[in-house]
Amino acid sequence: MLLLITTITIVLPVFLVIGLGHLLRCLKLFDASFVQQTNRLVYVVFLPLLLFHKIGKADFVSFFNGPLVIASSLVVLFGFLLTYSYTGLRHYPAPQRGSFCQGAFRGNLAYVGLAICLNAYGDDGLTRAGILMGFLVPVLNLFAILALLLPQPRNADEKGPNWLAQIALNPLILASFLGLIWSYWSLPIPIIIDRALGITSGLTLPLALLAIGGSFSLERLKGDLRLATLASSVKLLLMPLFAAVLLRLFGVGGVDFGVGVLLAATPAATATYIMAHQMKADAELAGSIVMLSTLASAFSYTLILLLLKGIGL
Repeated sequence: MLLLITTITIVLPVFLVIGLGHLLRCLKLFDASFVQQTNRLVYVVFLPLLLFHKIGKADFVSFFNGPLVIASSLVVLFGFLLTYSYTGLRHYPAPQRGSFCQGAFRGNLAYVGLAICLNAYGDDGLTRAGILMGFLVPVLNLFAILALLLPQPRNADEKGPNWLAQIALNPLILASFLGLIWSYWSLPIPIIIDRALGITSGLTLPLALLAIGGSFSLERLKGDLRLATLASSVKLLLMPLFAAVLLRLFGVGGVDFGVGVLLAATPAATATYIMAHQMKADAELAGSIVMLSTLASAFSYTLILLLLKGIGL
């Protein structure tokens, strides 16, 4: 009973803040424009500052775990290969195939994953998750682009967005990379800057969770709910299971093991809907996967954390 209560105290606060965001939107205390601007601020400003601050101040030797990075990247690769092969064997149409595939392996690391790791393991878990995320974000983006582009025939003269350039210029990747350099070389952060970063980065996760709640809408549940449920099940159950197996095979233990599993168990990222819309995939299916997986992750995270706490993590 004590274990269940401990687990609920980790998961419930995160989803209460998400619920608060939805309530505020329903009460018209903020609107769609505010949610959009908040998402942009968090993504472009506050989250990069948080990642730089936490990673830059960390002892690189103590927090960097090569086997964790490799195993977690292989989980993404495995998720991509599994879902892409499955949708090919089932002859899904190209738009559905891309949306199903990326929704099944691309998780919301930045907003939900960091918040859960912080609640579960404190600043230590947040720092480890931030460093791991710095390596995983480009991997996730790359395979998401492949999942959306590969099924679709393209004309030779058709020009699309330069996705590789967008990956290289991603603010989360740039901030994580700068933080890794700062940490590796043990560069100092002036106390005034450090305190300013502490204040601003403290806004990040609350704003991110409020924005998730504010953007939540059952109207997005318009796609094929059977496919959305299947993709959500892969994302919330199979991906963390793959992660647990691979992390053990690579000898990862302790907090790093817990962080790797929790990040693998994140619900589908909101960006999957945006990219599906931009790249002519099935945006309605992508939106349904985001909504269903976010709702169901409250229960899947409770189960996973019960298992982790049961083995002393």
